[in-house]
Amino acid sequence: MPIKTNELNIISNTTLRRPEWLKVQLGSDQNYTEVRKLVNRQQLHTVCESARCPNIGECWTRRTATFMILGDTCTRSCTFCNIKTGKPGVYDLNEPQRVAAAVKELNLKHAVITSVARDDLQDGGAAMFAATIRAIREVLPGCSVEVLIPDFRGNLNDLDTVLAARPDILNHNVETVRRLQKELRVQATYERSLSILRHAAGQNFMTKSGLMVGAGETKEEVLQTLRDLREANCRIVTIGQYLPPTKAHYPMDRFYHPDEFAEFKHLGLELGFSHVESGPLVRSSYHADEQAPHLAESA
Repeated sequence: MPIKTNELNIISNTTLRRPEWLKVQLGSDQNYTEVRKLVNRQQLHTVCESARCPNIGECWTRRTATFMILGDTCTRSCTFCNIKTGKPGVYDLNEPQRVAAAVKELNLKHAVITSVARDDLQDGGAAMFAATIRAIREVLPGCSVEVLIPDFRGNLNDLDTVLAARPDILNHNVETVRRLQKELRVQATYERSLSILRHAAGQNFMTKSGLMVGAGETKEEVLQTLRDLREANCRIVTIGQYLPPTKAHYPMDRFYHPDEFAEFKHLGLELGFSHVESGPLVRSSYHADEQAPHLAESA
């Protein structure tokens, strides 16, 4: 069945007309169906579904997915995010093996693992990240692993637990510019996120971060965020358009034009990033499998 192109089925809290460049693929081919069945069979969560990512049709059609461990309920209440918040349940110690089995079945060359924030756990879920990395390496040794982690409340010992499992890429998002942190990331801080990236880079790990635009920031603030990330020795950055999941979420200020995203990419490369993925529909793990090979060579 051919892939259909349509506008993203998402309720926006803005009256602005959605531009042509924000049209996306709706998944409907065999690969998409197989990925959905695999996720359901292994009883896994994906950020693709929980966060209502606009790229789910494209990515699942390419047989890639971002697996979300430690359940589907987050202990934080970020105002931009669609993942449900509340009191998480007991997590499954066998989840790393199920994730690894799914990665092997998809025969991924690059796996991306993320999680909800689990501030209710003593280690913030760090041990489960490490266990998942090791499980993937055991069943598919040639697969590189990228982890998109929470901030572990700034606990660097918990971060070291993850780093001890040797992820190929350590990803942690600043999400937005310094001025808008409290409005969008209620329980997080800009400096704490930079410290996470700085600590990992200081141990020679390849680090990555991402931010959204369109929430009311200025271009100069975006540029300053890129400078701050480079000062923390972050190597990879993703920049995408903020799209409110529902009317209840933080309001969108404006749509950025693709030419503006191209400008951000140019500026980022000038600042010394190894790779800048910048575009209206770019998200943290968008085309991550294509970034990993040549970046690993340059590490």
